[in-house]
This record gives sequence, C-alpha cells and structure tokens, in this order.
Amino acid sequence: MNPDLVYLAQTETTAGFLSQNADALSRIKNRPSGKSFLISVDSLQTLRSFTRVPKHHKNHIRRAKKTTFVYPCGLAIRVVKDEEHLQFLRKLKWSYSTSSNLSGKGFDEVYAQERADVILFTCKGFFEDKPSSIYRLGKRKMRKLR
Repeated sequence: MNPDLVYLAQTETTAGFLSQNADALSRIKNRPSGKSFLISVDSLQTLRSFTRVPKHHKNHIRRAKKTTFVYPCGLAIRVVKDEEHLQFLRKLKWSYSTSSNLSGKGFDEVYAQERADVILFTCKGFFEDKPSSIYRLGKRKMRKLR
C-alpha cells in the first residue's frame, strides 16, 4: 500500500477518498488547503498515538460506532469498527478520510472513480449513507456538533 495514493473505498458511512496525503485530497476535492480532514484509525492503540483521550470519555469512545470525536487538541478522529473498511485500514493504520464528492456537492460515482488513484470495489458497491455523528470533547463535557 502506498500512503501517498488516493483510494476510493466504501467507508462505514459513505463512499470516500482515503489517503495519508492531505494535499492530494485537497486537490481532488477543490478544497482550501487549510481545512482539516477527519482521521480514520484502525484501533484505540493507533488513536493514542495521535492524542490523549480525556479520562472522563474513555468508555464512550471505546463503545461508539459511526461516531467522530473532536479532541481538545483540535483533531477529528474516528475509530473504525466496520470489518470491511477495517480490512483496508489495517494496512495503513490510519488515513485522512473525506466523502468522495466535490466540496458541498452530492455523491457522484463517475466523478469519484475519475479522481481516485486506486478504486477498492466491494460486493455492496458504493453508496452514501447517513453521516457519522460528531462530538466535541472537553475535559468533562461532550457537545454534539452533528
């Protein structure tokens, strides 16, 4: 696996672009380079390499599915639980993740396949589902953003 390539894969929630190269993702999506991406990780151990998890929220993070948490350091990270998505993600350990559409537009499979370097097909095909929930974590409080 080449971490600089952009992969088109079905994630837990939607068809998405995955890569460890944030500049390549920004270029593909015509997105401002300063805007940050969600980080998908394969395990809680990998999560700990990015940030410290507030003690008050550890159980909630461990049990959450299809949920992204914005940590006090400013990073938005989701621990992936979907087995099909994990098969790919375990090879990279982590990746930046974004929906496979132009910024602000809906899912277009033709556009997504033209832009990706590598396309990972599954038996389910590509589809757009309900987006993940997003929570901002403080030392004690948790606030729902989406």
